[in-house]
Amino acid sequence: MTQGQRDYNVEKRDSEERKYAYQFDYDVMHPFMIESFHPFFQPGSALELGCFEGRFTQRISTLFESTTCVEASGEALAVAKSTLGEKVQFKQGTFEDIELPHRYQNIFLTHVMEHLSDPTLVLRRINREWLDDNGRVFIACPNADAPSRQIAVKMGIIDHNTAVTEGEKAHGHQITYRFDTLERDARSAGLRILHRGGIFFKALANFQWDRLLATDIISKEYLQACFEFGQQHPELCSSIYLVCGKGK
Repeated sequence: MTQGQRDYNVEKRDSEERKYAYQFDYDVMHPFMIESFHPFFQPGSALELGCFEGRFTQRISTLFESTTCVEASGEALAVAKSTLGEKVQFKQGTFEDIELPHRYQNIFLTHVMEHLSDPTLVLRRINREWLDDNGRVFIACPNADAPSRQIAVKMGIIDHNTAVTEGEKAHGHQITYRFDTLERDARSAGLRILHRGGIFFKALANFQWDRLLATDIISKEYLQACFEFGQQHPELCSSIYLVCGKGK
């Protein structure tokens, strides 16, 4: 689906330089995201904005009474539908234009904000149109200050921490967030920030993690330790996140 010059089907496809999603995302980050968000979940419905091929959707769909997903890429949506069937209600469209019939108790944007052309507009729509009065918004995105990224800067692979690389641009990235800019956009949209945190201390790139996870070098205990260390040092995590409530 295209908005302006953007082709969301093209953006979702892997390239020689970079995958859209890694096994590290699915097997490590997704479970730890759920663990981080779980204390703030509200009973009722869930809305996932940007479900890609439905891997995170599979996890949250078992936790709420109903789950609705909005995805701009028809190709990604077809994969998600084939996996999840009628357990989830799927809608194709952009967040800027989509019309949704009611409000939701839990709204998820996991690794979505960095893809948005106008993130504040989308967050305003969430606050004004889609979020229940007592609902929660869960926003997670890659961290510009993650050690893996800072090391890449020292190596000369990336110009600076918040740069958007050519590989990221090909996948539709518009910005690389850090805590200050993520909180700025949430507040500008009128949301109340209730909690901030980081998910998983990470000094290696995703493709390096994928190679390690295919061996017996990394234990479950080591992964848990990286998660717990990241809770102490959120600014050094792979992803940063906000939990927000409805604002004025």
